Amino acid sequence: MARAFLVVMDSVGIGGAPDAGAYFNGDLPDSGANTLAHIAQAQAAAGTPLRLATLDALGLGAALELASGAVVPGLGATPAGAWGAATEVSRGKDTPSGHWEIAGVPVPWDWAYFPVTEPVFPDDLLLRVCETAGVGGTLGNCHASGTAILAEQGARHMKTGWPICYTSSDSVFQIAAHEEVFGLDRLLHLCETIAPVLHDMRIGRVIARPFVGTPEAGFTRTANRHDYAIAPPSPTLCDWVQGAGRRVYAIGKIGDIFSMRGICEVRKGRDVALMGHLGDLVDDAAEGSLTFANFVEFDSEYGHRRDVAGYARHLEWFDVELSRLLPRLRPGDLMVITADHGNDPTWPGTDHTRERVPVLVHGAGVRALGQVAFTDIAASVAAHLGVPAQGPTQGPAQGPGLRSGLHSGRSFL
Repeated sequence: MARAFLVVMDSVGIGGAPDAGAYFNGDLPDSGANTLAHIAQAQAAAGTPLRLATLDALGLGAALELASGAVVPGLGATPAGAWGAATEVSRGKDTPSGHWEIAGVPVPWDWAYFPVTEPVFPDDLLLRVCETAGVGGTLGNCHASGTAILAEQGARHMKTGWPICYTSSDSVFQIAAHEEVFGLDRLLHLCETIAPVLHDMRIGRVIARPFVGTPEAGFTRTANRHDYAIAPPSPTLCDWVQGAGRRVYAIGKIGDIFSMRGICEVRKGRDVALMGHLGDLVDDAAEGSLTFANFVEFDSEYGHRRDVAGYARHLEWFDVELSRLLPRLRPGDLMVITADHGNDPTWPGTDHTRERVPVLVHGAGVRALGQVAFTDIAASVAAHLGVPAQGPTQGPAQGPGLRSGLHSGRSFL
C-alpha cells in the first residue's frame, strides 16, 4: 500500500506572492522579498555559491523561476521530479495558516494581533498569567526577538522568577522561562492553562520558550519548546488519513500546530534529530501511512535572526540528508517537499515574508505542475493514499492579485 511523506522546509519561500505588498516588516512591504533567491545571490557574491544538487534536481530552481522570475547561480538543473509553485490564500504569513492550508483547510477568519506599542498586552491577560504562575509580575510586555529578549531580561527573570512575555508580528503570545529556575513543567502548565484565553481572542498560538544558561555565560533556548495552537476549524489531511484507519506520524512541531488532531505518533527534537526520525520512518512507517514533518530551524535559527550564511549552510545540510533519504523510499512512495511562508534573511526587520513556496515531488514522474494552491498539496497526498478529501475547498476572500481557482483543492497527481 502506498505511503506519503509531506516535508515542510519552514520559511523557504521563493518570492513572487501576488499580494506581498499588503504584508509588512515594519513600514516596508514584503514586495520583492525572496528567501531562496536572495540567499543564493548573497552566497554567490561572497564566493561560496549555494550547492543544492538534490533539491535542484527535483525542480527547486525551476520552481523559483516560475514563482518569481528569478534565475540564480547554482539552481539551473533540468528537473527530474514533478515541480511547481504554490500560492497561499489565507490572510497572514504565519505557521498555522500555512500548515493548515497545506493540509487542506484555509483559515476562514482574520487572526488577531497585538499592537506595536509598549506595554503591548492587556492588564487582565497579564493578571491571568500571574495568577496561574503564582508570581507577582511579568517581564517583557513588548514585541521582541526571542534571543534578544533573553539577553535583556534573562538575569532579571532569574532573580525575580517572573515569566518573560513577548510577541511578534505573528498572531502569537510567547512566554520564556528558565528550565531550572522557573521549571519546565511549570512553564508548560502555565502556557497550556492560559492558551484558551488567547484562543478566544483569536490569537493563534501560545508558545512556551524554555531556556537555560546564566547571565555570565549567556542564555540559550532549548529544544523543549511547545506550541499551544487553536485547533483547525475543520478536518485536515491528518484527520482524513487517520479517519481512514491509517497511521499519521508527526515530526517536529506538526502535532502542536494541529492540536494533536489526526495525529497518531509524535517525534520531536532539533532538526538534526528530526532528520533521523524522518529516516527511521522512511524505513519503517506503516503501509498506507502519512508522515508529516516540519524542519523549523530554517525559520527560527536563521530567518528571524537574518543569518544569511547560516540559512545557506542549513539548506545545504538538508540537501545532503535528502540525497541519502530518497534512495531509501519504497516503490509507490510519494514525498512532497514544500514550505509554509518565507523568511528572507536579507530583508529588513525580523519577521516572516509573504511569498510563494516550492512544491517538489518525488514519486510522481517528471513534469511541470505549474502554479498550484496550497490546498492542492493535501488533495494530491490524499489521492495518492486513496483517502477521500473532506472539508472546505474554498478559502477566505481572495487577496489582491490572486487568480480564481488557486484555492480549489484539486489533486495535481
